[in-house]
Amino acid sequence: MEGEIERWTRKLDEKLPGLRPTDEPGEDILENAAAYREDSEHFYEEGKLIESFESLIWAWAFIEIGEDLGHLEIEEG
Repeated sequence: MEGEIERWTRKLDEKLPGLRPTDEPGEDILENAAAYREDSEHFYEEGKLIESFESLIWAWAFIEIGEDLGHLEIEEG
């Protein structure tokens, strides 16, 4: 489980800085994704691996939904 958390955290940390909101809902979505990323780290530090992984799943869900609905896009440049 720890290996999966570390792998998906790395991917998330690569993806988050390259996203930008296209509108106000996008700002909220990106904020929530970042908050779940932070929650994941908090749970990981407490040894709560399931909660940590669940938080990563939620972060990815927000990102994918935001992209699919056009509220988030990959920043050019």
